[in-house]
Amino acid sequence: MRGPFEDLGRAGATVSYPPGPADAAAARRRGIRRGAVFAAIWLWPLATNVHALLAGQVAMALTAAAGLAAFAGLYLYVVVRGFSSHRPPTVRDRLLLAFLALLGLALAAGWGGQPGGWGGVILYVAAAGAALYRPPVAYLWLAGTVVARAAVGLAHGEPWPEIGESVFNLVMAAALVMVVRRLMHLVRQLRDTRDELARAAVERERLRFARDLHDLLGHSLSLIVVKAEVVRRTAGRDPDAAAREAVEIEQIGRTALTEVRQAVTGYRARAFTDELAAAGAALADAGIEPTVRVPAQRLPAAVDDAFAWAVREAATNVIRHSGATSCVIALSDTGGWQLEVRDDGRGPAPDDTRHGHGLRGLAERLALVGGTLSTVDLAGGGFVLRATAPAEAAS
Repeated sequence: MRGPFEDLGRAGATVSYPPGPADAAAARRRGIRRGAVFAAIWLWPLATNVHALLAGQVAMALTAAAGLAAFAGLYLYVVVRGFSSHRPPTVRDRLLLAFLALLGLALAAGWGGQPGGWGGVILYVAAAGAALYRPPVAYLWLAGTVVARAAVGLAHGEPWPEIGESVFNLVMAAALVMVVRRLMHLVRQLRDTRDELARAAVERERLRFARDLHDLLGHSLSLIVVKAEVVRRTAGRDPDAAAREAVEIEQIGRTALTEVRQAVTGYRARAFTDELAAAGAALADAGIEPTVRVPAQRLPAAVDDAFAWAVREAATNVIRHSGATSCVIALSDTGGWQLEVRDDGRGPAPDDTRHGHGLRGLAERLALVGGTLSTVDLAGGGFVLRATAPAEAAS
């Protein structure tokens, strides 16, 4: 199986995944820049006010121009603040929004009866509040701006249809801002969730790799130790036998190196029958009489792999810790699959019980196929490791 991050960084790309704090900050800056551009595009209706100022159709043009420029800049700041942060508005944000509202009311009230449609600036006050506040406060702000727009229109003698049209545009603009803000909040949540899932996937991959290395190297190193002891015992009286054991040590080391490379690339696959043969040979070399009882029946692929790891781990523990003289490996089909490894020794060391790394990793492997792992200390000496898996195990 290919590791989930094997393809990252191909094609000459430099990829940092999951994103770190620097990536999040860069994404936030890009979002602020895009938000400022879109908010600035929304200011295009104010072009009629600018045209009226340039055409000399507005009294006190310099004051009106300064007020309009300050209003536009303050509007951009408040809207970008509202869209770039998912936190409640600060006191400073509220004060700036209040100042924006007062400035907009002043422009609408002071120049509302002059060319340029100055009453329309209240629409931007409504949009800024919708960007900064969340419901229900946003609804109250919208209601207040509707009342203000109607009052300004009545004060300047605007006809009711024109006032109604302006109020409708104001409500639609504020509602659109609230919807877009909500969508952006959901997108931000989805992005955060994606990053958390990526971090979890990385952690799972690290655990898989650590578990494979523990199982692979623990077994191989145990075999090397056993073989080395055989070489030491036979070197003086039977050099040829010692040389054969040394060759096997070399082969075990090469095999372990290959298996580690396979584990790194995620292509590690265990064969149950191969592990049975290897476990039997290792037990015999350690002076433990092996007995294997396995029906001539093919296991499902997922169960075959999980039970292969179980045999490997159990045999390693028997050799390293049990002090046993015999070991029985039995597989049975009782509507589901059950593997039992029984020895007549003292059981594993305290750090290799069901809380140890090896058996804990083995329990995780079995859980992936819906199986379980249990251990029993037998009265009078002996230890049983029992692995089960359902007949229809997940692949």
